[in-house]
Amino acid sequence: MKPWVKTSLAPGSQVVTDYLKSAGLTKSLDALGFNLVGYGCTTCIGNSGPLPEAISEAVQKNDVVACSVLSGNRNFEGRVNPDVRANYLASPPLVVAYALAGSMNIDLTTQPLGEGKDGKPVYLKDIWPTAAEVTALQRKHVTSKMFASRYGDVFKGDKNWQAIKVKGGQTYDWAPGSTYVQNPPYFEGMEMEPKPVTDIVEARVLGVFGDSITTDHISPAGSFRASSPAGAYLIDRQVPVTEFIGYGARRGNHQVMMRGTFANIRIRNRITPNIEGGVTKHFPSGDVMSIYDAAMRYMSEGRPLVVFAGKEYGTGSSRDWAAKGTKLLGVRAVIAESFERIHRSNLVGMGVLPLQFLQEGWGKLALTGEEIVTIRGLTELSPRRQLTIEMYRPSDGRIARFPVRCRIDTPTELEYFKNGGVLNYVLRNLARGAA
Repeated sequence: MKPWVKTSLAPGSQVVTDYLKSAGLTKSLDALGFNLVGYGCTTCIGNSGPLPEAISEAVQKNDVVACSVLSGNRNFEGRVNPDVRANYLASPPLVVAYALAGSMNIDLTTQPLGEGKDGKPVYLKDIWPTAAEVTALQRKHVTSKMFASRYGDVFKGDKNWQAIKVKGGQTYDWAPGSTYVQNPPYFEGMEMEPKPVTDIVEARVLGVFGDSITTDHISPAGSFRASSPAGAYLIDRQVPVTEFIGYGARRGNHQVMMRGTFANIRIRNRITPNIEGGVTKHFPSGDVMSIYDAAMRYMSEGRPLVVFAGKEYGTGSSRDWAAKGTKLLGVRAVIAESFERIHRSNLVGMGVLPLQFLQEGWGKLALTGEEIVTIRGLTELSPRRQLTIEMYRPSDGRIARFPVRCRIDTPTELEYFKNGGVLNYVLRNLARGAA
């Protein structure tokens, strides 16, 4: 392998380890540097480890577009590693081939991967197995016994799992000092009857985003740096950087996850157009800060928040924290040109109002982020009702009004929204049934 290439093997299942070993491939993979580092979402959630410090520094200092090649299912910017922008999905053999080549600037159909011991060029076609060879190995070494052995008693766990001391009980005993699991605030102050929905009056704009903002831009995913709000939170609790692991491991702690919402290192907020990452500007102070810090300041001021976005807002995999984090930051409405259908539903399920432009999007509004937004008619809300947004800009006194479509699409979704979200709706129904 080229010395600048980081390699690792993280299969989705422990059975993979068994059949690779049975087929005699483990020794070769180890020799190439593809050593086992873990299982499951290790690589595509950013937990395959940091780059060598010298390489990381060079990437950041010289603005290098570093690349990754992975056989996982996530290739969003910064997800595999914060220093890696371009990520390509490929079959496992192609991952090995590109690692041998050491570059993405290569045509594998015509250019050699390197030289053999005899000094002659070696091409991909020289080492690529035939379909018959793969089939023969698969039939011999991938057996049902492997799966039965690994997963026949999977809930028993290994000796480490069995050694964990636990207490019995009907309710979970929340540990206040845990940095992994905290009691989420979704039900704080909840009563049996939901409070009436109120209009959104004089809200501030937390972010203005362009087209194709994915759930990976919105939701906390992958690893994070010590300088991020989530990193600062953990350091304040004496967690060393080497034990951050990533957002995936901390998803049971809302304090970490809400700090990582809209914190993607590649997201662009048009309120701060010259800064890449989860940054915004607080108004009326004009202070530039992280989106989380701004949201908390607005919350302390009693200000509701809205988010503006372009087309296909929430594309990508359906990530619950993209909606949960939005809710916890105090965002009451997302106003977009169009929504990915599952994320739209998830927003409603967390009590966040999705609104869709009926005319041109926010581009015609010349938004600066200082605008004050009011949305009335929520007390008489119905599925897909047309509403009017009133927007006031203090710096020039400009007032704009434009129509939007309420994207609460069904009566059931409306019930969720009126309850403050699907979690509250379900809990109230369970409580009524128990009574």
